[in-house]
Amino acid sequence: MGAIYVLAEHRQGVLRDITLEMLTKASQLSEKMGGEIVTVLIGSSVDSFAEKLAGYSDKVLYVDDPLFADYNSDKYQKVLVELINQDKPELVMIGHTTQGVDLAPALAVEMKLPFVTDVIDLEFADGKPQPVRSYYSGKVNANFAFKGEAPYLITFRESTLEVAEPSKQGKVEKIESPLKEELDYRRFIEYVEAEVGDVDITQSEILIAVGRGLREEKNMAIIEDLAKAVKGDICGSRAATDAGWLAHDRQVGTSGKTVKPKLYIAIGISGAFQHLAGMKGAKTIVAINKDPDAPIFSVADFAIVDDLFKVIPKLTEKLKELRG
Repeated sequence: MGAIYVLAEHRQGVLRDITLEMLTKASQLSEKMGGEIVTVLIGSSVDSFAEKLAGYSDKVLYVDDPLFADYNSDKYQKVLVELINQDKPELVMIGHTTQGVDLAPALAVEMKLPFVTDVIDLEFADGKPQPVRSYYSGKVNANFAFKGEAPYLITFRESTLEVAEPSKQGKVEKIESPLKEELDYRRFIEYVEAEVGDVDITQSEILIAVGRGLREEKNMAIIEDLAKAVKGDICGSRAATDAGWLAHDRQVGTSGKTVKPKLYIAIGISGAFQHLAGMKGAKTIVAINKDPDAPIFSVADFAIVDDLFKVIPKLTEKLKELRG
């Protein structure tokens, strides 16, 4: 089989997690379909990224040129078109991110590539990679079969799997850029960052999540005590933010944020599929709910079936004792 190409994504000097997530999935897929894993890195002063990516790749092809100091999909497209035409990879993976959804459709149209967006998993059957997409906010998954011949193109959803440890020592190869002059018709101006509240829950290692079961805002006091005891940040379901108990930038779910903390404690959250889609990537999930049939328990590693108003004060007290 041909190679699996993974386009590395970085922004303002930081390699994005989606890159390593895609490389982890590419490694799993290559064990079944064969073919080497090739990371394509485009940027300026990105040598350190290339060395890191070699731990997840069989080969890293990178363009290091001041013309790529800032992301521009038209510039990236010129590089990718040349590389894909030259190497004919089996599969090209791009993150389903702001950058990816800008770049991938135009690339697919120009090269007439079979294309599937927002992929959450990849399987291998009938001699081809088979993308898996999620519908109805996670209630239904669908397997796709590519029509036509490789190369195939996908965009892969962020935060769908845990990143593996680096296990390769890939070759790093700097290549000449096919772009020789600046593009005047489309230029980078500036980054405008979305306003973030006092806490960015997407970066939190421990999250205490509250839902409708908390009943009213005055009961947030016991959640705040627990958060202090466990040294975590507070987030919530849409019901909690709509009720005004939390700012909307603390909402987890399809209409909020996707999080991947080491520990996620869900309190009084039934577990509607919209919420599960935003937090099921957490490493350890603890759910507290008095309803034994609550959907949240289907993804929980630890389940406490009881009244949260009995459990939380005792849990907080015990944590304080353990912390001395």
